[in-house]
This record gives sequence, C-alpha cells and structure tokens, in this order.
Amino acid sequence: MSRLRPSRRELLAGAGGLLALGRARRAAAIGDRSLFRFARANLPGLPDPRPTALGRLAWEVVRRTSVQTASEPIELRLGDPNLFRYPFLVLSGDRAFALPPESDITRLRRYITYGGFLLIDSSEGRAGGGFDESVRRLLAQTLPGELPIRIPETHVLWKSFYVLHGAPGRIVAAPYLEGVERDRRLAVVYTQNDLGGAWARDGFGRWEHEVVPGGDEQREEAFRLGVNLVMYALCLDYKTEQAHIDYILRTRRYPR
Repeated sequence: MSRLRPSRRELLAGAGGLLALGRARRAAAIGDRSLFRFARANLPGLPDPRPTALGRLAWEVVRRTSVQTASEPIELRLGDPNLFRYPFLVLSGDRAFALPPESDITRLRRYITYGGFLLIDSSEGRAGGGFDESVRRLLAQTLPGELPIRIPETHVLWKSFYVLHGAPGRIVAAPYLEGVERDRRLAVVYTQNDLGGAWARDGFGRWEHEVVPGGDEQREEAFRLGVNLVMYALCLDYKTEQAHIDYILRTRRYPR
C-alpha cells in the first residue's frame, strides 16, 4: 500500500536536497557528499567555543557504529542555501548572542519543520547564563508556543544506540536534557552540560578539558550520548518498536 505522507527523508530532500541522507548507493556517490557531516550554526558574535569537538565525535561515530561520517564539520550561516543538505545542526556557545534576523529565524523554523535536527550545547559552565537566555529567546521566536521541556527517561533517545540514564558533558550543570517535539519527533535537544568540552581533543591526541566530577567515565558517557543523538536524528524511533519485541514474543508464546 502506498504511503500517504512523504517520509522525513523525502521532506528534507524536497527542502533543498539532503544529500547526506541521499538514497544513492555508496558506489554511486561522489566524494564525501554521501557521508554524514555535522553542521554548526554560525551566528554573528558567537564563535565556536569547542572547535575540535564535532570532529572528534564524528570519529567516534565511525568507530562505534556503521554510520560513515565526514571527519570535519561545516560551519553555515542560517541563510546559507546549503543548510538543508545537513540533517544534524549544532548551535554551541559560551555567551549571550543577538537574535538573527527574521529571515534567518524563518529558515531555521523551516529546517526544523522539514525534519532537521538541532542540538544546542551550552559551554558556559553553568546553568541559566547569558547563552541560556539567548537560546530560549531564539526558540520562542523560532517555534512559538513550543517551549523546551525535560526529556523523560522513557524517551527512545536514551536507548537509540546505548542504554543511558543520564546526560553528562564536561560538567553536570543540569542533570537532564530539554527538548522540543514536533509531530512526535524530537526536533530540538538542549543541554547545558558542555558536551563539546567532553569531546574536544587536540591534534596531539590530548583531551582539551577536564571532565568533572566523573573523569573518564563521565567523558565516555558524554560520547555515548553524542552517538545516541546521531542515531536518533538519523533513525528516529525504530528502537521504540524494538523494545516491544520481547513482550510480543512472550505474550504470543513464540520460542526464543
């Protein structure tokens, strides 16, 4: 039976050709245009506080999963016509910032509506600072009436690849994630725990920032959360159905 609604992938492709999720076989791909690549939102006056973080996470995604990634992220202004090529957009910062022009807010709203995933990562080192205030103003303008709420422990995000029970980054300023759902899809995830600070590693292989209070174990949890975010953004809720398989087999008394 044919589908009545276009898929999320088709919507993104129609919005500008999301080549990173294109259906072409790998053999037919041209260069790294077929690879998953992180995109960071470049807002005026908001430099990247953790410039090596996404590259390191991309490496870890390849090492731990079957997703093939481009090693280096790309920085894009919200008005860039290539924005819709990238399914995973990151907004990171460590300070207050001015709202972008209305035309850029409209494009961000369209990106999210058509299926794009936005991760917001605060590197301020505390909850409720200037970056947090600016983020909430931006989300209020971008998605009116859809304020971020705490992501419940039952959400499929916590088991999209690893089974997780917390949301640490370089620090634990807020022991939870916030998010905005649209059409039962988690479209925005917001953390104030500086995930990028836990991921960042310099060219000599040294971690750039100490992770507190949990050290190496907490850093590993931060990477696992990053992998889960990627897998959720690409696969959505397939794990929700997977979680019911054991129950179905038991209730139907199928042998296992």
